[in-house]
Order: sequence, then structure tokens, then C-alpha cells
Amino acid sequence: MSRYLAYAACIALTLLSLVLALRSPGWWWGFGIFAALALLGTLDLLQRRATLRRNYPLLAHFRYGFESIRPEIRQYFIEDDLAEVPFSREKRALVYQRAKNEMDVVPFGSEHDPYGIDYEWINHSLAPAHADSHDFRVLVGGAQSVPYDASVFNISAMSFGSLSANAVRALNEGAKQGRFYHDTGEGSISSYHRERGGDLVWEIGSGYFGCRGEDGTFNEERFVANAADPQVLMIEVKLSQGAKPGHGGVLPAAKVSAEIAAARGVPQGVDCVSPASHSAFATPAGLLEFVARLRKLSGGKPTGFKLAIGHPWEWFGVAKAMLETGLTPDFIVVDGAEGGTGAAPSEFINHVGVPMHEGLMLVHNTLVGIGLRDRVRIGAAGRIASAFDIARTIAMGADWCNAARGFMFSLGCIQSRSCHNDRCPTGIATQDPARWRALDVDDKARRVFHFHQNTLRALRDLLGAAGLEHPSQLGPEHILRRVSPTEVRSLAALYRFLEPGELLDHVPEHAVFRAFWPAARTDSFAPPERAMEMRRSKLM
Repeated sequence: MSRYLAYAACIALTLLSLVLALRSPGWWWGFGIFAALALLGTLDLLQRRATLRRNYPLLAHFRYGFESIRPEIRQYFIEDDLAEVPFSREKRALVYQRAKNEMDVVPFGSEHDPYGIDYEWINHSLAPAHADSHDFRVLVGGAQSVPYDASVFNISAMSFGSLSANAVRALNEGAKQGRFYHDTGEGSISSYHRERGGDLVWEIGSGYFGCRGEDGTFNEERFVANAADPQVLMIEVKLSQGAKPGHGGVLPAAKVSAEIAAARGVPQGVDCVSPASHSAFATPAGLLEFVARLRKLSGGKPTGFKLAIGHPWEWFGVAKAMLETGLTPDFIVVDGAEGGTGAAPSEFINHVGVPMHEGLMLVHNTLVGIGLRDRVRIGAAGRIASAFDIARTIAMGADWCNAARGFMFSLGCIQSRSCHNDRCPTGIATQDPARWRALDVDDKARRVFHFHQNTLRALRDLLGAAGLEHPSQLGPEHILRRVSPTEVRSLAALYRFLEPGELLDHVPEHAVFRAFWPAARTDSFAPPERAMEMRRSKLM
């Protein structure tokens, strides 16, 4: 019966301290402590919800206590510097140093194993180059819209409501100082996005927040009113996000404050529903028509869409619709299944959607194959925080990169993973005023700016070492990966990259294209007959 020993000891000590307290008043403190513990143990025995507490009165609470601080114990004392869970200590430290404008050099050699599987590097040149500026940019739009000169590194979609007021203010001020863009997230444009005047990309999700009618569908008049804001430089239709692709959401009524209601255009104190799919279109061709409609209504601002790749035939249907209708987005942002700032069910975080690298290459390859890559810019997001992350992603087909968690680290995020419970210790991902008011906007804005600038300086130096002057010169041949103890392959050799116009002539020797390209439809997202036959075979 040793499991009851602590409980029995507290009862005995309660009685003993009571006797001593009656003789000497100095013992009342002991009586109070042991009596409280004895009472807690008694409650443990009487309750019926937790078997562990009934079997181990008092002792069970030690288990709960240790479990509650397990993430902190692991992160600060046990975790390896290179363990990505989801961001390594090494990567977080790099962001902190650059955000604080501190020295970011590493002494005594790399902790990475250059002979380990999946080790990656960029080859240097015996004729290094040097760019005059680290302010690398890419022009988005032009032929069919008013072009926007975007930085190659920007703030990915994070809504007000997920982030606090001061976090949004700091991010936007940092973006203004560095002349890069701040994606609003699908929660639309709040007053905090407007305060500092930084460039905005307005993300429009299936809830049509900021351009929503009373029935929850797209409202043209409200869209025009927000899109006319000179602070909004591009429009982005969100089809899906890496954290929970194919999953809608509900912001409970209790969390729909007056500020959130004003930004989203929904009633205060009423459940705010974000459906899993859009109501403004239902086919690949319909998506492109909606993009073209938004571009016209916005006065010609570059308009595109964001998606996490899922069923390949659905994306192929959109690509075929570009050829069939002649309508193209100005840009596509590929979000990876690496997750992001959005909280989601475990199964979605861990097992839904295509990782960013494969999704990016599929989108890039398809546009090259149909001869439209020069008309459509590609952005990419998915665990990007360093200059090498940017270089690798651009080498795999992107024109620019977005980061959400990287910029959260620059604000001071400590990866406590409390984004979903309103108890963020750094005041970033919370709506609790007692927490977010402690976040100093001007100081954190400078950190956002410094992180952006120092990362691009590192990218400039990385490119220069490779003999390049601009990220656009990067290709898959520049990135090397160890695939076995004795074999190294460039990304160009490791993956199949299509030739310009290749899909216009024939279906290439590429498994995904051979399986799904011929059957993809422009008038429906429905699966091809081959997939349906496999489903029906289980019912036979």
C-alpha cells in the first residue's frame, strides 16, 4: 500500500502539527500546509473521474506537474540543437541573433554531419560574384495587371485573431521599414494592419472575410471598398493552407470580439464559420474566372491564389483551364504540409497534404510544361527561416519565399506551442490584453526589420560564393544532396524537371503526369475514372 503512503503521512503530520500548534502558535503554518494536502488527498480518493488520482492520492499530482512542464524541460535541457520539432534550436537561435542584430557566426565547425543522409549544400565558385545590393526583388504582374515589385522574402499569412494586435502592428511596421509585404491571412484587414502603412497582400478565404455578404457569400461591393485601399498591393485567394488543407474552421462566438467582427465583416458574438470550400466557384475554370474578376474589380492589382497541393488531378485541371480559357493568375503561392501557425487536428498537421518541396516542383513543372511559367510567378512557404532555406526553395522553382513562424521568432516567439490556448507567453498568438500589451511594438518591429535585412544579406553572400548575383539565377543544379554514404546528387539529377512546352506535345515519362494529366478536367474537380474504379473495387 505504498501508493497511499504520502496521503497517510500528510494525515499523520496534520494531527501532529495540530497538537504542536495548540502548544506553540508557531506551528499553525505547518498545520495549514499538511491539512490542505490531506484534504486534497481525500478529494482524490472520493472523486471518480481520474483513476490515477484514486489509486495514487497526492502522488498523481506530481505526474501531472511534470507532464505540464515536459515541453519546456525537453526544449531547454534535452533537445538536440539540430532536432527539428518543428524548428531546431540552431535555426531559432539564428533568427534571434539576426533579429537582434547580433553576431551570427558559428565557431569550431558545423554540427551537421556532412556524410549523413539528406545533408545538403550549395557548391561555391572559384570566380565569386558580389551583388551591389541585398534588396532582391521580383516583379509580379504586368501584362494584365499593375505590377508589384515584391521582395524575395515576405511575411506569410497570419490573421489578426490568431495573432495579437501588437504582433500585427510590429510585423506591419517591420514590413514597412524593409519594403516587403505582409500577408493579412484570411481574417482580412484589421485596423492594426492599417496603422503603420506597410505593404499588404489581402488573403481571401472561403469565409470571404472583408468581402462577405450577410449570407456568407462573396460580396462585390465590400470587396471593392477594401481592395481600393492603396495599402493593398496584391489579392490572394486562399484555396487551402499547409496546416489543415481541406479543413474549414469555426471561431466560437465567445472569441468574436468587436474588433474581429469589424475586420471580418461578421456579427459580434456569433459563431464565425470558415467553410472547407469556396461558394464563389466550383470548377477549375471557375477559379480562374473568379481570379480574373477580382483583378478587374481591384483596379488591376496582381491577383493569384494560394494552395497546398493535394490530389494532383485537381491542380492539373486548373493548369488545363489556363490553356483552355486563356486566363492566368498573376501568381501562385504553394504552401507546404509542414504546417504553420494555424492550430489543427493532429492528423491534419502530421498526415494531410503534400510537403512544400514536392508541391512546389509539381506546380513549377506543370507551368513550364504548358508554356506559361513566364506569365505566372510562384511564391512558396513551408519552414523557411534561413538564407539557405530561401536559396534551396528558389532553386526548386519558386520566385520568392514567405515565412510565418520565422517572423514570429523575430518577434520573440519561444516555440512554447501555446498558439491555440490563448496563453502565449510572449504576447504574440493571444487575444489576452494582459499578455499582448507587454509586447513592445517599436522594439519588435526593429527586430522584424533586422531579421529580414540580415537574412537577405546572408543570401547575397551565399549567392556570391556560388558565383551568382541574383536569386533568379539559382537552379536545381546548384543544390547538392547526399542520398547515401557514397552517393551525392544535385536536385537537377535527383528530380525530373520538364522542358518548356513539353506537356503541349505529349505526356512525359513522369509518374504523376502519366497517371493523372490526361484525365484532369477543367469543368470539375472530380476524381478521374481510374480513381473511381479503385474505390468501387472495395465494394465488390
